Amino acid sequence: MITTCGAGGKLEGVTSNSFSSVSLDPPLVLWSLARRAASFETFAKADSFAVSVLGAAQVHLSRQFATPHADKFEGVAFRAGLGGCPLVVGAIAQFECRSHSVVDGGDHAILIGRVLSASVNEGEPLIFADSAYHQPTGLSTWST
Repeated sequence: MITTCGAGGKLEGVTSNSFSSVSLDPPLVLWSLARRAASFETFAKADSFAVSVLGAAQVHLSRQFATPHADKFEGVAFRAGLGGCPLVVGAIAQFECRSHSVVDGGDHAILIGRVLSASVNEGEPLIFADSAYHQPTGLSTWST
């Protein structure tokens, strides 16, 4: 889930499945957002944004932030991070980012942020694949 705090303190949040690492030096990440999204202008103009990687028990939050809602943060436990960006309580990982650039991606824009802070918590990740939510059934390891 990606969140930001816009002008006048308006909180915005969206569910995203396009989050990816770009660079380690400097630490950059990216995600994309449809230009038609109601929150597009807020995110495109934001000085910062936060990424909360949801845990397996947070399907309800993923759904809540994936659909239009007058107040997506209603009933959501969060704390304010960098620039007032909401960080979801219980997320298994969080990244606080300073906005770096917005790149044209056709009907989407690619938003790139410089990671200023990252944290990891215990828990199983929420997985969305083949148009459905999944929980990991076990972890496998590779050996060489």
